[in-house]
Formats: sequence, structure tokens, C-alpha cells
Amino acid sequence: MAVLAGAVCLPLSACGFSGSDDRPSPSGPPAVLRVPGQYSSIQAAVDVARSGDTVLVSSGVYREAVAVRRPGVTLRGADRSRTVVDGEFKRANGITVTGRSSVVENLTVRNHLANGVLFTGVTDERLQGSGAGGAGYDPLDTAKFPPLRGFRASYVTAYNNALYGIYAFDARSGVIEHSYASGQSDSGIYVGQCDPCDTVVRKNKLEHNAIGIEVTNASKDLYFLGNVVHRNRVGMTVNSNNLEALGPQHEAVVVGNTVTDNNDDRSPEQAEGGYGIGVGIGGGTRNRVERNRVEGHKVAAFVLSDVQGYPVKENRITGNAVGRRDTALVLEAHRTGGNCFAGNGASPTSPAPLPRAAVVCPGRNEPLTDPGRTRPIEMPPGISFKEVPAPAPQPDMPRAATAPARPASN
Repeated sequence: MAVLAGAVCLPLSACGFSGSDDRPSPSGPPAVLRVPGQYSSIQAAVDVARSGDTVLVSSGVYREAVAVRRPGVTLRGADRSRTVVDGEFKRANGITVTGRSSVVENLTVRNHLANGVLFTGVTDERLQGSGAGGAGYDPLDTAKFPPLRGFRASYVTAYNNALYGIYAFDARSGVIEHSYASGQSDSGIYVGQCDPCDTVVRKNKLEHNAIGIEVTNASKDLYFLGNVVHRNRVGMTVNSNNLEALGPQHEAVVVGNTVTDNNDDRSPEQAEGGYGIGVGIGGGTRNRVERNRVEGHKVAAFVLSDVQGYPVKENRITGNAVGRRDTALVLEAHRTGGNCFAGNGASPTSPAPLPRAAVVCPGRNEPLTDPGRTRPIEMPPGISFKEVPAPAPQPDMPRAATAPARPASN
């Protein structure tokens, strides 16, 4: 049962919702299900919600794990910073969504041993508790677990979770927007294993995580737009991984983001130990990284590398504003595969000589004459994800108490 503080329950006439405020019936208009006014827990409300219903959760600390299994449900907090799903460092996931086209918005998820919010087609709860993907087990059976279709996270705050803040894995046709994540041991936002993804990640802020934004085996129709990625250990990674299905990663678009000062020694240290990098592409192919601001990194603004037998190839890194003191590009690859690096910054510094195959667009498959070198720096230890300070209150969703449910579409 939720432990509540300052719970508010407004009458229907004051809320502006068009639906009924009664327990949902098999037919009729969408309903507004209120927690705790009508239901003692969030789970009790989402278990009876129908497609189109809104579960409106009043301010309070809710010590429960929530599973949204039904389609088309909107789970919304009345106050983003004060409607809190707290894992108490006991529970794996805060909110797990397997119901297609469902929405999580305007609330906080914190202190979980895996993920804050998980959107996934993985319906086996044993795998969900492990994070739903990655190195703990064999690649996902995509026939057994087809992707979740349709999801949205808006105005979500996720902090101090042991893996990911907002995690979309084996999920497509989604949006992650206007959200904030800090203090995750792995990444603030993770998009993994979708092809095509048909997903937009926009206008989020990520800081004090091991990695701000992480992309693994996520490909096609995938856009990262206007995000602020600041003071993590690593800003953003775009990777192929043979421990998950659907490799190699390909064809993501990264445009208009601010990626700065990702050298934070007061954030959790990630297992792979990355530090001081703006954007890393590991074995990714045919990605576009354009018109971003990338500066203030102790190792390099961009690092391109082969990983696990996947060559990094045919990526276009063009028109970015790179800090004058940053090493602009480090290539750790056996062959360039036609990667293009051009027009980045007024006078970026780079390893000299920068391999011509990486400068000319389009490039050709040529051996690297000089693979570049990362700067020799001392990598500081990280801190426990439990020790990262809680963030300041973040902006609320407009008209959270009255806005009608909005479909989970991009």
C-alpha cells in the first residue's frame, strides 16, 4: 500500500476530464481512476483500467512496483516531483509497461535495483528483473517476445536507479520526452533492441549518470533531438553488441543536442569504465550525427571504435560545434568503412594526421594510417548510485490535473 503525504483528490467537475469518475465498465466513455481516492494503490487502479482510461495519482510516496499490462492506459502523477514511486533499494523496477500504447507521465521513479521505468515486449518477469536485456543471459528470442508497439514517457524524473532511468527494450513506436534522469549506474535513457525502432527521444536532460544516453542494437527511424546531456561520465554511446539480438546497430539520427562536460567524477562508474567522452560509436553503422554542440571532454568529443567483431562504418559526423580545446575525433578501428567527419567546429583539434578517409564525405573503405589515440588521463573512481544527490524539482507537465489523455504516438 502507498505511504502518502499531502494527497489531493479533486472532484470531476474541477478536473476537466470528459470521462466518468466511476469504476470502469465494459463500455462507456474513458474513466479517471484516482489514487488514493478510489484505489488504495497504483497497481489496483491500473489492473482495472481500460484502454483510454487515465490513472491519476495524487502526491505521495508509493512503495510498490507497478506493472501496466493493459493497452492504452495513461498513468499520470498529479505533481511530478511529489508523486513518487520509491523502490527503497529493494525492488527491481519501478514501473514496467507491457501494455501497448500506454503512457507514463508527470511523476518520479527512484531507488530501484534495476530500472525506473521499463517499456518492453518481454513479458517474462524473471527477465524484467534482470533489466530485460544485456549480458546476463542469451540474446532475446524475438519470436517469443515480439516488441511492444507504442509507448510514451513524458515529464518523468528518474534518479538513483541501479541500471537505467527510462529503459525502452524490445519496444518500438515510442516517445521519450521532457524527462530528467540522474544517478543511474548505467544510463539515464536507454533504447535497445529494435529494428525499426520508430522512436523519438527529445528534449530530455541527463546528468550525473554513468552514461547519459545509451543506444544498443537499436536501428532505423530512431531520432535523438534537442536533448541536454551534461556532466555524466560519458555523454552518449551508440553500440552494437553480440549479447543482444538485432545487431549490428544502424541508422540512428542524432541532431541538435547539447553534449557538454561529460567528465563527472561524482557519478556512478559504469562496468566498461568509460569516462570523458562526448559521443562514442562502437560498431555502429550508417548513423548521422549532425548539428550538435559537443565540448568540454577530457578524452575526446567523438570516439569511433570497432567492437565485438562489428566494424564502425559509414557514419556521418558533420556540422557539429566542437570545443576548441577538445580532441575532436579518436578512431580506434581497423578500417574506416567510409566514416565521414567534416565541418565540425571552427578549428577543432584532432589527432594529427587525421586519416583522410575519415575526413572526406563520402569516404572509402581504407586502412587507417593512424588510428588516433585517446588522451592519457587518470580515470577517477565513481560513487555508488545511492549516493548521487537527489535532483531539484523539475517542471510539471502543463495542466496535469485537467489535460485529457494523449495517445502514445510520435
